[in-house]
Amino acid sequence: MGEKYFGLKGRGLEILQTALVVAPSFVLFGYNQAGIGGLLTEDDWVATFPGIDTVHSTGEDKSRKSTLQGFVVATFVIGALIGSLSCSYTGDKFGRRNVIFAGALCTLVGEVLECSAYGLPQFIVGRVIIGLGVGQLTSIVPVWLSETSGAQNRGRQVVLTGLFICLGYVLESWLDLAFFEFKTGPVTWRPPIAIAIAFSLILMAAIYSLPESPRWLVLKGRIEEARATISALRAFQEDSIEVQSELAGIEYSLEDTSKGAAKLRDMLTMGDDKLLYRFALCILLQFFQQMSGSNLVSVYAPILFQQNLGMSSELSRVLSGGALTWKFLASFLAFVTIDRLGRRAVFILSGFGMSACMVALAVSTHFPSSNHGAQIAAGCFLYLYNTFVPIGFLGANFLYCAEVAPIRLRMAMSSISTANHWLWNFVVVMVTPVAINTIGWGYYIVFAAIGACIPLSVYFFFPETMGRNLEEIDMLFRESPSVMATVRFAKTRRIATP
Repeated sequence: MGEKYFGLKGRGLEILQTALVVAPSFVLFGYNQAGIGGLLTEDDWVATFPGIDTVHSTGEDKSRKSTLQGFVVATFVIGALIGSLSCSYTGDKFGRRNVIFAGALCTLVGEVLECSAYGLPQFIVGRVIIGLGVGQLTSIVPVWLSETSGAQNRGRQVVLTGLFICLGYVLESWLDLAFFEFKTGPVTWRPPIAIAIAFSLILMAAIYSLPESPRWLVLKGRIEEARATISALRAFQEDSIEVQSELAGIEYSLEDTSKGAAKLRDMLTMGDDKLLYRFALCILLQFFQQMSGSNLVSVYAPILFQQNLGMSSELSRVLSGGALTWKFLASFLAFVTIDRLGRRAVFILSGFGMSACMVALAVSTHFPSSNHGAQIAAGCFLYLYNTFVPIGFLGANFLYCAEVAPIRLRMAMSSISTANHWLWNFVVVMVTPVAINTIGWGYYIVFAAIGACIPLSVYFFFPETMGRNLEEIDMLFRESPSVMATVRFAKTRRIATP
């Protein structure tokens, strides 16, 4: 079976999956999400789309155009919301690989429409279609990756998604600056959008050369294919005890959950599987990821530096590129800590740091833009904020949602919680341009307050999942005596199958 995947098995196959699927999928996420934040003030962009020109407008006109600008940026999120929700059906119906291909195709079509647009209607359609593809990818790829990764390094594998999101932000930011140096003409903004096409093509070309999820194969009764896939992924013979044990665990978990909850509405009931509790953990975690300010800084970094801190257009782009590059480098902290400190520790540390930085930003931006010292302090806290975000909330949140969901509802629970992520993303992207122009520094207080809730929520309600395979995590929830006792139960329950 190993020959089927370029002759690779085990660790080599994992690296190939990361390079050809995980990397382009999440680079597309970061690149397209941040894709127009830095273009909004460029001369040719403003001339092409005067309806969202906030550079040369004032008063009520600027307020109206700020609202429309927020909507145009947010149409990407509308598409992503629909795309992620669709995976609750398509992910189990058609398989993980087919949905990944469909998502890549959508991003390709949308990118072509965007970079060739001469009016807002075509650009908006392209933006929605890109969002549709990215929404599918953000929902399905973490599930596919968690279902093909071993328990010991699953955290590092899935947290790579956050690192690649940051890489997308970084590429977009510096390419935006590079083409900005042309000063005039369509070359300042069309090529940066078109470059994303390359990642869509890589993903489409690669996905069918890599294995399908063995858990989905078992779900569809394709046991021999699942056995051969596990053999290739773990680098053991098909008749080895390791392969037989993992396959038996998947079959047992599937058989056991099929006796009880297997419908979408069952996620709203508790039962022995504690499905409502597990679903609430996923929803709350994705809410925290958005409403602690992560995408405020990632998408609108050039706007924050230029309009909120009063810096020049070029300096804003340089500082924005630097901030996102620092965020990418900080992502390696999560890669190192996620399977050492555990999920709970990184969530608590990240939440505390983000909240503290938002408080500091509120204080420093309260001063007028003529206060040079306050400007420097605000810029430093933006950079410091980008140190804490990737530790717990740029990949680990997608990982945890895939881990705590039972096999029969994993795709549905993951897709709905990811849709919740995009819903709050829409709120942030839509509101930010208006909020910056109206309440200013007070906007950061909202994110600070929500970020402060993260350590408390995680301490009391989020059990540790590090080192356990997905079937054992399912048993952990089932065997815990109550919701309030689950965290304590996870600390005392022996890790039986690392």
